[in-house]
Amino acid sequence: MSPKTVRAKASYVLPNPKAKLLDQMREVLRVNRYAIRTEQAYVDWVTRFLKFHREPSGAWRHPRELGAGEIGAFLSHLANENHVAASTQNQALNALVFLYDDVLHVDIGDFGQFTRAKRSARIPVVLSREQVARLLAAMTALSS
Repeated sequence: MSPKTVRAKASYVLPNPKAKLLDQMREVLRVNRYAIRTEQAYVDWVTRFLKFHREPSGAWRHPRELGAGEIGAFLSHLANENHVAASTQNQALNALVFLYDDVLHVDIGDFGQFTRAKRSARIPVVLSREQVARLLAAMTALSS
């Protein structure tokens, strides 16, 4: 049996319905043998998502009341206002997908259009000809 098959079977374990949402999420993460740091990060992202969508009166909204539009708005907010890195935004997206797919078993469909965080350009560090010549000269002087 492949590891992917094992994960697919384990993800359909239903958490204790009387437990709080984040406790249910922790239970499913542990049944699926996610790392403790992944658990902490995913719970943190779900908490941030829920705080982002609190009512003006301060009342909480359950994720079942929120859909793809709200997920897209949260992810766009991360990119536009918080200026997070692309990998950070992807981690938040993965946490929310896990919540809806594996914990709530709700199909949220397409998130619509949301602003993707830009990956920073990696500029290669290359020595100039003069720098290489000085480096080789210094190495030659040290070896003699």
